[in-house]
Amino acid sequence: MTAARHHLSVDIETYSDIDIGKAGLYRYVKSPAFEILLFAYSVDGKPREVIDLSRGESIPGEIRELLFNPMTLKHAWNAAFEWYCLSKYFNLQSIPAFPPEAWLRQWRCTMLHAMYCGYPAGLDAAGKAFGLPQDKQKLATGKALIRYFCVPCKPTKSNGGRVRNMPWHDPEKWDLFKVYNGQDVVTEMELESRMSAFPVPDEVQAQWVTDLTINARGVAVDMSLASGALKIDSAVKGRYLEDAKRITQLSNPGSDAQFSKWLTAQGVETPNLQKGTVEDLLKGELPENVRKALKARRELKKTSTKKYNALEAAVCDDGRVRGLLRFYGANRTGRWAGQLVQPQNLPRTYIKENVLPLARKLVQAGDTDGLQFVYGSAANTLSQLIRTAFIATPGGTLVDADFSAIEARVVAWLAGEQWVLDVFRTHGKIYEATASQLYGVPIERIQKGLPDYGLRQYGKAATLALGYGGGPAALIKAGGLSEETPESELIDLRDKWRANNPNIKQLWYTIDAATKEALEHGKTSVLQGGKIIIARECDPANDLDFMTIELPNNRKLYYVKPHWAVDKFGRPSVGYWGLNQTTKRWEEIETWGGKLIENITQAVARDCLAEAIEHLEASGYQIVFH
Repeated sequence: MTAARHHLSVDIETYSDIDIGKAGLYRYVKSPAFEILLFAYSVDGKPREVIDLSRGESIPGEIRELLFNPMTLKHAWNAAFEWYCLSKYFNLQSIPAFPPEAWLRQWRCTMLHAMYCGYPAGLDAAGKAFGLPQDKQKLATGKALIRYFCVPCKPTKSNGGRVRNMPWHDPEKWDLFKVYNGQDVVTEMELESRMSAFPVPDEVQAQWVTDLTINARGVAVDMSLASGALKIDSAVKGRYLEDAKRITQLSNPGSDAQFSKWLTAQGVETPNLQKGTVEDLLKGELPENVRKALKARRELKKTSTKKYNALEAAVCDDGRVRGLLRFYGANRTGRWAGQLVQPQNLPRTYIKENVLPLARKLVQAGDTDGLQFVYGSAANTLSQLIRTAFIATPGGTLVDADFSAIEARVVAWLAGEQWVLDVFRTHGKIYEATASQLYGVPIERIQKGLPDYGLRQYGKAATLALGYGGGPAALIKAGGLSEETPESELIDLRDKWRANNPNIKQLWYTIDAATKEALEHGKTSVLQGGKIIIARECDPANDLDFMTIELPNNRKLYYVKPHWAVDKFGRPSVGYWGLNQTTKRWEEIETWGGKLIENITQAVARDCLAEAIEHLEASGYQIVFH
């Protein structure tokens, strides 16, 4: 796109009878009850205006013209929402020559811009993280106003039995809602202005467009399978509930408080009823009635149909589920996240191919007894079948591809660990090759059917867990080794792996030193033959200060307000402000070279995926999710 002549900042407030959190944007908008209530805008930074569409006002002609003028860039926080809602408002779905995707390239997402620069995804959280003055921040009253006007309300005697609050039901709240709507535009424009020195690269912007095209396309689903699964799950859980009630005589054996009290009365003490604790109890000696009750309750607590529930909530009238991907879901690395049905963590299907059609037919028919007779556990079978609920469009074929050991490949390439690269360039058996090095066993002996095949698991654990400076804890958590493994064995495994991978080990310390140089002296370091560039970048006028890591494709990772911190050993380390992935709070985070290499490796692997997506789409392959 050539240089924009105008910039149009937009924010809307909407109503729908569909829960957007459960069903997603696309089903939310496709509901017949959907409507846009308020339309706030600003042209080229001028004072914002608010159009009250719910009371008969209309979007001015000159603003409509700007909305569809390719020389006008449209800006919004979470622009995907404004883009799709306005597409429905203008009925673009019925115009084959200009569908919603036709004007996507004219939109710019301020939320994406903030996440690219390392800030939170929420407008309120981002405003606070930037330290915006109060008059530029999002109004705190918004959530209550949205609950009042934007979602159905519960009918009561006091509200006359209505299921929706309209503007005339509380004019004062409605006037405040209009102020809130307009203030969002002010906040968005302020944030966009402050980040202007650090733009989103054109390549990332193009990937955002492709991502929304994929999300809007959606994937076909077998709702007969999903409906049958939910029917069977309900029947099975009903049986287990009756069993648990009969054994315990409790009104609600699913209640932790009631069940714990019953266990105590049976002479069984337990600190909690968490999954792991229950499994440990079942391994020991128990009265038979307690064992049966625990097993019945365990089945009641299984969530094997959670994804089927998500499919049922999100499926659109044409049998497709849309919006499964969240672009820049991890703003540290830019990796995608899954949402709604969470396609990135679908359970594996172990049912053999020759009996898989039978399992599907039994579930589609809702045949609980037949499914349990043939396959045993209904819950386990339903969990395995969720992958098969995603189907090809009639006449089409689903093609599935995978990057093999992508992070191990990337970190070796970044570090120049030649033996690892040679493995990937030849036979590719990195787990076997690693085990061969660790235990001095010829790789030919590490194959199925031979006594030394068990060593492969240790090679796999080391490959997955140790590339970023991890130790015993990482071997258990990321590598999947048993918690019963002696610590001395884990330490020995770590030390041998590091000795065999000196370039990867050295890269942790090279990155660590370069980040400290950037922090202390503002030095720019060009590392690994130009693959990685670490720098300190500032915009004093807007009080922005970053440590940046430039990747091989020139995309950057941003670390906000870098400063000196102290690591767990009491040594000086680099700190920055970011979103804690555990607490989900904006807070100070301490880091070091190994952790930064994990960020870099995962970011480069993400870019490999992004490039592949662009090439496949350009070649005519219609991606439905990844």
